[in-house]
Amino acid sequence: MLQLIIYSLIFISSIIFINMVHPLAMGLTLLLQTILICLITGLMTKSFWFSYILFLIFLGGMLVLFIYVTSLASNEMFNLSIKLTMFSFSLLFILMLLTFIIDKNSSMIIFLNNEMENISNMNSYILENSLSLNKLYNFPTNLVTILLMNYLLITLIVVVKITNMQKGPLRIMN
Repeated sequence: MLQLIIYSLIFISSIIFINMVHPLAMGLTLLLQTILICLITGLMTKSFWFSYILFLIFLGGMLVLFIYVTSLASNEMFNLSIKLTMFSFSLLFILMLLTFIIDKNSSMIIFLNNEMENISNMNSYILENSLSLNKLYNFPTNLVTILLMNYLLITLIVVVKITNMQKGPLRIMN
């Protein structure tokens, strides 16, 4: 039930992102999508460590993107489209209504009791997640982890070598 609501919010934010014009609004929508995807990832694995790390990585990238956009498009006006807002709220309402129609037992009391029951069964999930961590760093998959570490190191070295300190910033100051 909760996953269906988060999936519908991801769908709506994707539609909103396509219709955005201002770069800062796109960044805000991307941040909202990142938070929702991290929530879905945490609910799928029953532990939020991976989604927390994913959120921190995305947030670091968003900070770099935010600085870049504000340096290039700092004087552009930001306006909110009433048509897009009404469309997104109506789509959210329709998707929530469909979610409650699909799930016959959708009363809030049952929903909250299921959530509390999931929290009380957390001890079994801790054992399951420790086994999945062992699978992540054991032989077949540790090669992928080492490959990703090497790729990030090479990318960092290439970006440092490409940037030219004598050219200065992208935006010319008066």
